Amino acid sequence: MGWFNDTFELQRGGGAGNVRPMEGLRGFAVFLVFFVHYTALVKPWIAGSPATLSLARGLHDIGGTGVDLFFVLSGYLIYGSLIAREQRFFKFMSRRVERIYPAFAAVFAVYLLLSFLFPQENKIPSPWPHGLLYVAQNLLLLPGIVPIDPMITVAWSLSYEMFYYLAIPLLIVLLGLRSRRIRWRLLIFLGLAWGFALLCAFTDGPIKLIMFIAGIILYEVMQSPLVLTPASGGSLAALVIGLSCMLLRTDGPAWLALKEWVLFVAFFLLCLTCFRAPEDWLPRAFAWTPLRWLGNMSYSYYLVHGLALKGSFLALSRALPPETVGAWVFWPLLPLMFAWTLLPSAGLFVLVERPLSLAPRRARIPRPAGASAPAAGRAR
Repeated sequence: MGWFNDTFELQRGGGAGNVRPMEGLRGFAVFLVFFVHYTALVKPWIAGSPATLSLARGLHDIGGTGVDLFFVLSGYLIYGSLIAREQRFFKFMSRRVERIYPAFAAVFAVYLLLSFLFPQENKIPSPWPHGLLYVAQNLLLLPGIVPIDPMITVAWSLSYEMFYYLAIPLLIVLLGLRSRRIRWRLLIFLGLAWGFALLCAFTDGPIKLIMFIAGIILYEVMQSPLVLTPASGGSLAALVIGLSCMLLRTDGPAWLALKEWVLFVAFFLLCLTCFRAPEDWLPRAFAWTPLRWLGNMSYSYYLVHGLALKGSFLALSRALPPETVGAWVFWPLLPLMFAWTLLPSAGLFVLVERPLSLAPRRARIPRPAGASAPAAGRAR
């Protein structure tokens, strides 16, 4: 336990406060994402059971909200660091690149190697000029911006992150947000969220970007004593409603925008309770040590768990072909596959992410007025 504590606990300046439930929220988010890839890959084994397929589809839809929660936390942390004090843009971006690229580059190199070792799984197009362009686009984190199939399946979300990193410093400067009062900043971002959601409702735009705004509004509300802290029971109910909305079988961009707004409110309330009242029962549940350790290595897990699952299911298809078993394997496989994905994720975290991205000192995010504890943390 001493080794685990030394390896997966991350030391930060100041008191722990709301950092502990924040770490657990990251662990919860990445566990949701696990459902997306597990349910997609287990389908051949459960194809004969409509009930299990329906359950898997529901878990898949709920699991997709893990990325939304990551965006909320990122919006909160990055905006909080930038609004609190002026920073040189290139220095800020260099820290973001340092945070994202070491682990990403390591996994990207593995994907390149496997593309040549397993041609049947190769996504790189031919002839070579097209292949070179495709590799460059992936290396520059463009799959979420340009219409290409990402080499690393989850890399589209990193494109959204980079867009946010580029856009929010510019927005703060152009609108003079540091000199404005909190209520005006809240009105600006609420209006931006509503306007962007309406645009996406009619154009099928990237609606998930509003989750960054949820994090921004969360930071501003944390500074206002006029906004009451939701009770744990209310926030849990909001979370259940938000996740359940993903199960609604609705089509069209307008319905998607509406569901995203429900999730916007649900995650906002959940995070507000966890950050404002870290000693309440719901935040303490998210501060559970194993969940926090998973949250601390969640970026490494996010990058490599899909590849680990893909390899394990390919091996399973040879040892236990889908046609030889029934849908009952869905539940026994779930914890086994999750446990397996922890191993390469921990390896990436220990060997690459922690020494290259987390070891250097980070600028601390100031404690918001009215918050019960420092809002320190590291962005995803």
